[in-house]
Parts: sequence; C-alpha cells; structure tokens
Amino acid sequence: MKAIKTICSWPGCHCVVDMPERYCLKHKKKAAQRREVNRLTAHQRGYNSEWRRARALFLADHPICEECKRQGKASAATVVDHIIPHKGNRELFWNESNWQALCKRCHDRKTVKEDGGFGNGKK
Repeated sequence: MKAIKTICSWPGCHCVVDMPERYCLKHKKKAAQRREVNRLTAHQRGYNSEWRRARALFLADHPICEECKRQGKASAATVVDHIIPHKGNRELFWNESNWQALCKRCHDRKTVKEDGGFGNGKK
C-alpha cells in the first residue's frame, strides 16, 4: 500500500511529504519552534500559586508514581499529570479524577507519546 502524499505546509515550499506529516524535513523544526514561541506561559495556562498548592496536596496523598506502580516498581511521584490533556478546559484542568501522580520520567515519556515531543508535534 502506497503512502498518501501531500505538499509541505510551510508557505512557499513545494516539497512532497508522506501523510500524516505536515512539513518536510527542512521546515519541521522551524514549524515546531514557531508553535513554541506562540505558546501561552505556564501561568497563563493555569499553573499558578493555586495550582502549586493543589499539586502539593495531591502529591502528599499520592506519593508513588502510578505508572511505575502498574509495572511493579516504586518511584516517588513528582508530577501531577492530567490523564486527559485539558487543552485550556478549566473544568477538566481542575477535575481531580483526571489527575494522576507520576515520576518525571514517566510523565515525560507519556508527554512524548501523546504530543509527539522533541519537536515532532501532533495536532
């Protein structure tokens, strides 16, 4: 089965790329940098003093990384992860049933898998 082809989404570029990619190799990094520049600050996304207090309380009640626990390991949780990314939805952001305690390593791995990470942004 042949891959579906499309034109690079970078303005003026006519390179052909395989779907679901949007940019050619030349413009992929530039597109990721542009997205990062336009991203809201952590504070603007809701990670303020109120969040820091809620995070500290949640981690005190959930000190072990949930992902490590599922794998039979025990690591200290340092991050409160939104199981379903809130993407600015304040109700989902503050819904504690959407929170899980993770160690930084597991959180970073989850983020890379969901968001593409390392400049390989997914939509």
